[in-house]
Amino acid sequence: MAYYVIDRFEGRVAVLVGDHGEALEVPRTDLPKGSREGTVLRLDAPGTPDWSRAVIDEAERARRLDQARETLRRLSESDPGGNVEL
Repeated sequence: MAYYVIDRFEGRVAVLVGDHGEALEVPRTDLPKGSREGTVLRLDAPGTPDWSRAVIDEAERARRLDQARETLRRLSESDPGGNVEL
């Protein structure tokens, strides 16, 4: 299983980022209906991505957002506050 996140749209092209940091440009028309920036797409078949089989995975998107919030919470707990001295 592979996951890709829609990072942004540039005209008729969507820029997707894979779990290993690779960026792909995909025609917007190849993506599932309802795709928008931040959408997590799941591909179940290995190999070259077949975007016609991509599925919007809202549960994975929510999991990733929760993980990011938890990371920010942990980081803010260790922030001593105040100005940074250089």
